[in-house]
Amino acid sequence: MSKTPHDTPLLDQLEDGPWPSFVKGLKRLAGDDGKPYANMMTDLVGQLEHSYTNRLGYWKGGTVSVYGYGGGVIPRFSEVPEKFPESSEFHTLRVQPPAGMHYTTDLLRQLCDIWEKHGSGLIALHGQSGDIMFQGCSTDNVQKAFDELNEAGFDLGGAGPALRTSMSCVGHARCEQSCYDEVKAHRTIINQFLDEMHRPALPYKFKFKFSGCPNDCVNAIHRADFAVIGTWRDDMQVDQDEVKAYVGKVGRKYMIDAVITKCPTRALSLNDDDTLDVDNKSCVRCMHCLNVMTKALSPGKERGATILIGGKRSLKIGDLMGSVIIPFFKLDTEEDYEALTEFAETVIDFFAENALEHERIGETIDRIGLSNFLEAIGVEVDPNMVSHPRTTSYVRTDDWDEEAEKWRQRHDGQAAE
Repeated sequence: MSKTPHDTPLLDQLEDGPWPSFVKGLKRLAGDDGKPYANMMTDLVGQLEHSYTNRLGYWKGGTVSVYGYGGGVIPRFSEVPEKFPESSEFHTLRVQPPAGMHYTTDLLRQLCDIWEKHGSGLIALHGQSGDIMFQGCSTDNVQKAFDELNEAGFDLGGAGPALRTSMSCVGHARCEQSCYDEVKAHRTIINQFLDEMHRPALPYKFKFKFSGCPNDCVNAIHRADFAVIGTWRDDMQVDQDEVKAYVGKVGRKYMIDAVITKCPTRALSLNDDDTLDVDNKSCVRCMHCLNVMTKALSPGKERGATILIGGKRSLKIGDLMGSVIIPFFKLDTEEDYEALTEFAETVIDFFAENALEHERIGETIDRIGLSNFLEAIGVEVDPNMVSHPRTTSYVRTDDWDEEAEKWRQRHDGQAAE
């Protein structure tokens, strides 16, 4: 028998307006008479109204897990169970999605059926770590839900001070800008470090994210401790016939206003015959021109990835963008992907041994200094690693020429490989 709905004047206001409302979704689930989750969702809506009325959250943590795992479940226990007994336990299961987030419709239906049977019916695709978020489950049903999800081929993701699930963009499956095999890199890394995900033993969370090009569709640069961003090392490819066709379609004025002048480093110029010149040394891979002229422009042929470390949202020292650690990492052969895994292991080991409790690796680098971090992981200093120029001109330049020559020789040697 379904419970009587609670009065929700404040939540009702959130249903007004032209935009979809999460409140409608919660009320729809609460109104599914005969479904096992209906009463849970009814009390959840009541508790949410109670929180809005008193301007306080009424959830606390605890310990809930499945056999053999230390992470993957986010416990939520109500602090007002006497008022809302059906939602007194509302745990979340974090489940790893397929790399690149490729699903069949049959598989999505199977996931929904499992969660209707054991949980609240409330699913979020996807969390910031890429997880499928199955939200709302009693303690008794957590193991049952996991067992069926596991039979369907799914595993729990990370939670707590552990490696997180990771995200990869749709990449080379559908995108012409892809510069490496994002799905392969994603699965290779996660398969290697699965223990770090299931059995939390790090100072705090650690996230990998894999974007196939600098468009960074999974927000890796500012959300990932270890970001792998596709790029190219040679010249951008230009199809001059397609450039002329584009100019003929939109006109020279639009081409200049919407493409040429939008280049942040003024690396583009339009010739009198409607061909395009590109100053590739000045190109910073902002991707604007490639996104606008997808037929005419494409990444170069020598493709790989840039690795950035330390991106995160607010914690101890505020938001951080990832710092460039390896400007170009080739990802062509099996050996390259093995090298990526070995480098990732070096970084994770350093983080595990040197970070303070509740500290992201970007904050560790900020605390000890980038040069000390580079020395610890065995990476040489590179001019591309500068995150902020000096604000004073009074800098000693002893030996700068010698150091610049060393870098130039090393860079030319890598380009020749």
